[in-house]
Amino acid sequence: MCSPGPYFAVSVLISVAAAPAKTKSFVVGATAIDLSFFYAQNLKLLTNDSLSVQLGWFKNLKSFLCTTKQECDEYFKRSLFLVGEIGGNDLVNPLVSGRTIQQIRPLVPQVVEAIARAIRILIEEGAVDLMVPGIFPISCSAMFLTLCQSPNRSAYETRTGCLKAYNDFIKYHNNYLKEELQNLREEYPHARIIYADYYGAAIPICRTPKHYGFYGGALKACCGGSGPYHYNASVSCGDPGSTVCKDPSAFVDWDGNHLTESAYHHVANGLIYGGFTSPPLLS
Repeated sequence: MCSPGPYFAVSVLISVAAAPAKTKSFVVGATAIDLSFFYAQNLKLLTNDSLSVQLGWFKNLKSFLCTTKQECDEYFKRSLFLVGEIGGNDLVNPLVSGRTIQQIRPLVPQVVEAIARAIRILIEEGAVDLMVPGIFPISCSAMFLTLCQSPNRSAYETRTGCLKAYNDFIKYHNNYLKEELQNLREEYPHARIIYADYYGAAIPICRTPKHYGFYGGALKACCGGSGPYHYNASVSCGDPGSTVCKDPSAFVDWDGNHLTESAYHHVANGLIYGGFTSPPLLS
């Protein structure tokens, strides 16, 4: 079980890009499930901008992008809808608040159903090409390794040093999501629904960081407070008392919650060129 921290936020992106010069995106720390569910569980979040709220933003924006159904259909046929990465907050917030994996495992179908519902709405609105990411290997983050540390060495993956049970849980979620995406492909055969394997693209970097030029390692944060992983829940990156490494490009973990720009670059290359999208993004 993790020791509760003061807060946790993951950046979530829903975007529609019609062309390189025309990109619309909304970025917030959000959940797939509506906020009322978490309030009922006595769990506090940083924002009420759940997936359904963001879909409302999209519908409001739509009138600025196109007016007639024909115009919107043509516009969206030239667009890529990036739905996520979302769902991480739904699962991680309860974990770092002291819930166990067994307690929140039943949340996975609800999270995936919320994502599937959003995909259906977008397709009905005219989306044809959609990319839906899975969740990163969260237990490789400095935050998780600090808040969820175990005295048992067998709790850690030998090749990465990440916490085994939590990464297995994320793989369970990602597999559940992939199965639902296949159902959606059968439901909407005209749409191209792409699964983006963020986990698969990131985990090789965690296994052999120096091979990718990350000589600061994969588990220690570049920016943060004291502690073996340079993460302190009471002293976040940018707070008084926090410190920053000299070369962020040598680190995989930026602030305990997010990757560095260099690490994201490797993940992006894996998605675009490395076979971590299904079907392939560039096909």
